[in-house]
Amino acid sequence: MSIGFRFTDEYKQDAVAQVVERGFAVSDVAERLEISTKSLCTRKSQFAKSPHVRSGVVE
Repeated sequence: MSIGFRFTDEYKQDAVAQVVERGFAVSDVAERLEISTKSLCTRKSQFAKSPHVRSGVVE
C-alpha cells in the first residue's frame, strides 16, 4: 500500500503561479512536478477564488 503525500499550500500556489503568472502550459508543469493535469486544474480554480471562499468562510 502506498502512503499518500500531501503538498503544502505554498507548493500548490507555486504550481498554479507557473501556469497563471509565468505562462507555462498546464501539461508541462504537471509533468515536471509529477502531478496530474486534473489536480493542477483543480488547484488553479481553487486558488483563483478569494481566500475567504477557500477557507469556507462566507461573508
